[in-house]
Amino acid sequence: MATPDLAPDVERVLKHNRRKWAKHARGRIGLGLGLIALPLLLHVLGVPDSFFTPLPVLAGFFVLLFLFIRASRGRRLAACEKVLRTYPLEYHTRVVKKSEQWLLLGTVFTIKVSTRGQHGAPLMRAINASTVRRWPQGAEGGGAWVAGDLPFGGVMIVPGTNDMLFMQPAEWQKFADKREQAEPSRSAKAQQAGLTQLVEKEPNITYFY
Repeated sequence: MATPDLAPDVERVLKHNRRKWAKHARGRIGLGLGLIALPLLLHVLGVPDSFFTPLPVLAGFFVLLFLFIRASRGRRLAACEKVLRTYPLEYHTRVVKKSEQWLLLGTVFTIKVSTRGQHGAPLMRAINASTVRRWPQGAEGGGAWVAGDLPFGGVMIVPGTNDMLFMQPAEWQKFADKREQAEPSRSAKAQQAGLTQLVEKEPNITYFY
């Protein structure tokens, strides 16, 4: 696949993903508040109370609580922006999805991002910055723009859609020597981008901010 003529505009990519996150948040807030208000609406309409009447309130509460947790812990957009402000975008000609794992705060994809003719690209764990769970359309088998330093991590942008994924090596310890032996300028850049440590919180919930 030929390299696109122009790299995507970083500001446009960030704006696109912020809009998707805001749309997701608005939808969840509307759903949560609607469920909480449902018993009151049924009461006004004269529907008799039953054992199931409080259940929508409980469901709505958990929808809003889950959104709050994602908003407070889900700093993926900020993490991606930091990387994009530090590294230039480079085009990699091949993206292959190896597997995916559904976790509470997002779906984690195991992928390989490489350039034909080059070897040794690490397997990466990646998560969509805008909270969308599905694999980005057009990413499989094609190329992508990458900002970062793969032994440390980086950001992948899908051409055409501006979907953005934050990623770090799936086998973090395997590349410890490469990170330790990296030139001081590389290490300093990774430090500036927030990539010198594995961005991993509760393993049973999510692997990334």
